[in-house]
Amino acid sequence: MELSSRNFHDLYKTEIRNTQLRSNLSKATLQAVDKRSRSFEEVDFVFLRDEAKKIKQESISLLNDLLSQFEDKARQNNCTLFYAQTPEKANAYILDVAQKHGVKTIVKSKSMVTEEIGLVPFLTRYGIEAVETDLGEYIVQLAGETPSHITTPAIHKSRREISELFHEKIGTVLNDDPSFLTAEARRVLREKFLSADMGISGANFLIAETGDVVVVENEGNARLSTSAVKVHVVVTGIEKVIPRFSDLRIFMRLLARSSTGQKLTSYVSLLRGPRTRGEKDGPEEVHVILLDNGRSGLLGTEHQEVLHCIRCGACLNVCPVYRNIGGHAYGSVYPGPIGSLVTPLYFGEQNAPDLPFASSLCGNCTEVCPVGIEIHHQLLAMRHEIKSARKDGLEKFIFRNYRKTMLRPGRYRIMGKVARSISRTPILKNLLKGWTAYRELPQFPSRSFREIYKSGQTR
Repeated sequence: MELSSRNFHDLYKTEIRNTQLRSNLSKATLQAVDKRSRSFEEVDFVFLRDEAKKIKQESISLLNDLLSQFEDKARQNNCTLFYAQTPEKANAYILDVAQKHGVKTIVKSKSMVTEEIGLVPFLTRYGIEAVETDLGEYIVQLAGETPSHITTPAIHKSRREISELFHEKIGTVLNDDPSFLTAEARRVLREKFLSADMGISGANFLIAETGDVVVVENEGNARLSTSAVKVHVVVTGIEKVIPRFSDLRIFMRLLARSSTGQKLTSYVSLLRGPRTRGEKDGPEEVHVILLDNGRSGLLGTEHQEVLHCIRCGACLNVCPVYRNIGGHAYGSVYPGPIGSLVTPLYFGEQNAPDLPFASSLCGNCTEVCPVGIEIHHQLLAMRHEIKSARKDGLEKFIFRNYRKTMLRPGRYRIMGKVARSISRTPILKNLLKGWTAYRELPQFPSRSFREIYKSGQTR
C-alpha cells in the first residue's frame, strides 16, 4: 500500500469542507452506534470483552507457537502456506500462483490486508483483472477510490451518489433504491463469479487447533469467491490466529454486534482446505499467505495490544474526528482511531507522523472496543514518541514558559491580565486563526477568580 502523498493536514482541510460527506458520515455512524447499543442489551458486553481480551492476550503472547500449530494443521488439510514478511513478497507470491494457472480474472471478497499490500493495482499492472465482490468494495472500486471505513467501505457515499456512479460506470438507469442498486451489482458480478479463475479472501480468524480459516460476511460473495473457483488464496495478518475452536463463540457474539449491530452475520464460513473426493464444489487448491509487515516488531513493546484488533470498525463510528472528515483524510486504508495507530506502526512513524494527533482523546474508542484495546492511551504513548524524536524549538519554548508561569503566582496573575486584555481584541484570534477557523474562541472572564474573591462578591 502506498500512503497518500498529501499529508493529513492538507487532506482533512479538504474533507472537512465537504458538507455532503459530513452529512453522509453523521447519518451512517450514528445509526451504527444506535444499532450496536441495542444489540448489546441482551448480552453482557463487559464479560464478553474481558474474555475476548484474555484470548487475544494469550494468542499474541504465544503467537509463534500458535502459528506453527496452525501451519501443521493447515498442511494436514492440504493447504499451502507462505509467510510473507513484506507486501512485496505477498504480492509476488500471488502473482506467481496466478501466472502458473493462467489466471485472467480474479474475484475478491472483502479484505483489509489486500488493501494494505495494494494487491489490486499490483495485479492490474500484470494484466490480471481483480474484481471486488463485496458491494461496498465494488462501489469504491468503480469510483477509483480506497475504502473510507474498515467494515463499510462506501459509508461516505449517499444513495444518489452511488446511483450516479452506477449509471456512469455500468449503464444503469438513475434509481437510488437500495434494492435496485444491489440487484444491478449482482447482475454484473454474477458473470465475474462464473468466469473467474481464482478467488481471493481475507480471514477474520485462524484457528490453530483445527487449521480452519474463518470468514465472516453478510452478502454471500465470500462463499462464491472461495468455492466457485479452482484456486483460492487467503491473505491475512499473522495476528488473526486464536488458540481453540471454542474461542470462536466469544468473538462471534462480539464481532457482528460491534460492527453492524447484528446478533450474527448472515454467513460464517469455516474453510479447511481444498475439496476432497466426492465433494461437488470448492477449490482444487488453497493457499494461505500469512503477512507480517511490521506486526512481529510490535511483540514485547508497549504497542503489542494493537495486534488484538479484530477490525470491527466500532471505534470509527464513535470517533468525532472520523465523523467529520471520513476515512480518506487519513491517507491510509486503515482510518479512524485504530488506523491512527496501525498505519504508523506498520509503515513507520516517519511516514504518518500526524495520525496519532488526529484524535480528541475523548476515550469513546476505548469504551466500545470489543477486545479492550486502550486506544486513546496508545495514541498518547505514540504522540510522546513522535514528539520526543522531534526538535521543535518553538513548542519547547512555549511549554517551558508555561511551566514557569504556573509555578509563579505573580507571573500567573500578570499573564492572566494580559490574556483577558488581548481576548477583547482581534489579536488573539489572528494568532490562533488555525484553531478558530473551525471553532469558536472561548471568552475570557472580565475578572479573575482572585479579583472576585478579594472584592467579596460571590455573584
